Amino acid sequence: MIKITSFILVVLLSIGHLFAKEGMWIPILLEKYNLAEMQKMGFKLTAQDIYDVNNASMKDAVVIFGGGCTGELISDEGLLITNYHCGYYNIQSHSSVENDYLTEGFWAMNRDEELTNKGLSVSFLEYMKDVSTEVFEGTEGLSEDEKQKKIKENIANIKKDADVDGKLRTSVKPLFYGNQYFLYVYKIYTDIRLVGAPPSAIGKFGGDTDNWMWPRHTGDFSLFRIYADKNNEPAKYSPDNVPYKPKKFFPISMKGVQPGDFTMVFGYPGRTMQYWPTQAVDITMDQRDPDRIKIRDKKLEIIGADMNADPKVRIQYSAKHAGISNSWKKWQGEIKGLNRLNAIDKKIAYEADFKEWAIKNETWDSKYKKVFNEFETNYNIYKKYVRANDYYSEIVFRGVELFRLAAMTDAIINNLENRQTEKVIAGRKSMVKYLPRFLKNFNQPTDEKLFAELLPMLLSDVDKEFLPAYYVEMINKTGSDKLVEKVYRKSILTDTDKLKKLLESGSDKQILKLRKDPIVALYNSFKLKNEMDISPELKAATTNITADMKIYMAGIMEMKKGQALYPDANFTLRVSYGKVEGFNPKDGVSYKHYTTLSGIMEKDNPAIYDYDVPDRLKELYNTKDYGKYTVEGEVPVCFTASNHTTGGNSGSPVVNGNGELIGVNFDRCWEGTMSDIMFDPDRCRNIAIDIRYALFIIDKFAGAGYLLEEMEIVE
Repeated sequence: MIKITSFILVVLLSIGHLFAKEGMWIPILLEKYNLAEMQKMGFKLTAQDIYDVNNASMKDAVVIFGGGCTGELISDEGLLITNYHCGYYNIQSHSSVENDYLTEGFWAMNRDEELTNKGLSVSFLEYMKDVSTEVFEGTEGLSEDEKQKKIKENIANIKKDADVDGKLRTSVKPLFYGNQYFLYVYKIYTDIRLVGAPPSAIGKFGGDTDNWMWPRHTGDFSLFRIYADKNNEPAKYSPDNVPYKPKKFFPISMKGVQPGDFTMVFGYPGRTMQYWPTQAVDITMDQRDPDRIKIRDKKLEIIGADMNADPKVRIQYSAKHAGISNSWKKWQGEIKGLNRLNAIDKKIAYEADFKEWAIKNETWDSKYKKVFNEFETNYNIYKKYVRANDYYSEIVFRGVELFRLAAMTDAIINNLENRQTEKVIAGRKSMVKYLPRFLKNFNQPTDEKLFAELLPMLLSDVDKEFLPAYYVEMINKTGSDKLVEKVYRKSILTDTDKLKKLLESGSDKQILKLRKDPIVALYNSFKLKNEMDISPELKAATTNITADMKIYMAGIMEMKKGQALYPDANFTLRVSYGKVEGFNPKDGVSYKHYTTLSGIMEKDNPAIYDYDVPDRLKELYNTKDYGKYTVEGEVPVCFTASNHTTGGNSGSPVVNGNGELIGVNFDRCWEGTMSDIMFDPDRCRNIAIDIRYALFIIDKFAGAGYLLEEMEIVE
């Protein structure tokens, strides 16, 4: 059995080098491992100011926003700031051609004008706790299957005990590939209202062209307000609800930033893979990233052209296009960065050092040699099946949108065939209810083009053993050029009025006939092929790799005992710290740490939607009506710092040494996007909107200065 250490060692191992700026730290352990260094760098507070269960601390002002971003409280009246792109879906959902909040922006001038957002929630962390001992209790001496079963049982009991009154959300997550476990307990608020958002030409200025890039001039922020019942507890939307009173909110600094200033990012980073073995990095660089980039090239080409041609399509597909583009561009930077760092050679060298340590400690032959042999075997299997999985994911499950309706129809048919009457009734009602939401952001001509271009890529790029016979026969018989006419348009799913009527009043026999619908049948063939021949093999290889990674990770922890290691990010609360600084992305190029409003005007291009600077902003610039939001006559817009961040840190507060909000994190520099796998202190930079630019937009641009009155602004 792997020995579980009773403590967590927390700086990063980045293949032989340790850097103060690198790492995503667990807040309850800062005092033990990080505080002294943080204070030397300029942090003037205590560890308890960051995280404290018994007293108000910064952790009470930081929330999970929605399902994948961070947000922070900036007033004692529940006002919350996050990124524009984090609130983008909600802003879009309120937009139409008549009320185009994406283009014009939205600002509530009083509480009654704030907009409700169905399905949006924020999560406050009540506390976290190391529960490794409880999770592993009773597992010694068990087989691996029995051990995993016991661990699941223990986790279920831990979660149940933590949620004493059934009003909290509990989660137990593994760290260090299952060598340690932490409990997280959250309180969830669901009445979240949109307060303000700049036009996309500010909040998304530069669009996909500037995404991941520096210099950056994006006002990437939006404002929401949390509402609660009269007891300040979570409640469903009600006009009787009142603004939430937080335990803690961030004061806002007007003092600005200078090179070398201490910065701390506090939030919920999604996923990093710092300890991956060589094979995993190689597959990502040479197969997975290139495959997904290729598919998304085509998606973006089709969707982008239709968005440019029709304002309605632009609104319908704006969030989708941004989501597709984000990872597409990140993966390109990731490949370049890993190649530049010679990542494969560094991984090989590190593993050689590990082997030398294991031989010296007489554990190589008995434990780790087997692990590395199994890495080679299992990653070869993984590589084969993950390609098919990536193509299915990008084309079938997240590509052609009509397949979403096919999936719902297929589920209803399956339940009908299995005589699950209640599920059939519920499925019909659910699909009828879903159709208006689906159609709101759906343009059939665009989806037809995606169908025509993406479906043939499966035949050309994926091994034939992973393709269903129905699909191969169909595409060979029909031909790629006739797919839309002979397959797509023959489906009842394209006639939603007819489909709705069938779901509401059609007989079971009529529903069963949908099994022969060309799109439903095609989707079903893909689903079955994936379930039978791809997913199980991929899951088995992944399970075996994870089991070996647990052993390997335990060895790394033992080898580095006495040094600090941080666990990979897993969308739990973390702290990263660094300093304000620019960087040199390539030979002969040096970037400053900040940008200004003048740079926005230099990029102004009315012919391009994402660079069409709003007239009001031009007016403020031309008249120099900047108010108090200037530094040497310029309005600051964004800045860079050396904090280690990743997806999920979008919307995270960036605070100075006094714990005051100086910015809102929203991106990383393209040259450092490989930081999820390998960190480079010279080029990895996070990008934040300067909080003074957000205040300038709220006050001078939007005329919503009343919002500043509820903030604590430190001049």
